[in-house]
Amino acid sequence: MHHASIRTANIHRAIAFYEQLGFRVKERFTAGVTLACWMEGLNGRIELLQVPEPGPTADAFGDEHYTGYYHLSFDLTDLTSDLPSWLAELKRCFEQADGENPEEIQLLKVLLEPQQQMIGDRIYEVTFIADADGLPLEFIRLMGNAN
Repeated sequence: MHHASIRTANIHRAIAFYEQLGFRVKERFTAGVTLACWMEGLNGRIELLQVPEPGPTADAFGDEHYTGYYHLSFDLTDLTSDLPSWLAELKRCFEQADGENPEEIQLLKVLLEPQQQMIGDRIYEVTFIADADGLPLEFIRLMGNAN
């Protein structure tokens, strides 16, 4: 996949959020009158597009009747030894950044605390957070096989 595209109400706030996750801006451009950028990090690329007159964000995580794209998922298996420690450090980074620049950074919103999940014959750790616009992001780490 080349990239996943995210529409945002405030591209500067979204960039600041994704920078906390380790993404870096690679290209800035416009799409018509819309500000846009490509960011790379966590072994992937996202495109942020600022919506000139944004409406409310759908509650893809909390609304069990929502249909459509649900979330982006990032595999942290090679980047951390456990999700609870990774998430605790991420929360600390967001708290520090919020104290330094509260206009751009908000405190991290955790949608689902890390938990184990069996998928097929494999056991994963899984956690969900909300991005700057409230969109769900999943972080997953392979723990091993069930057998």
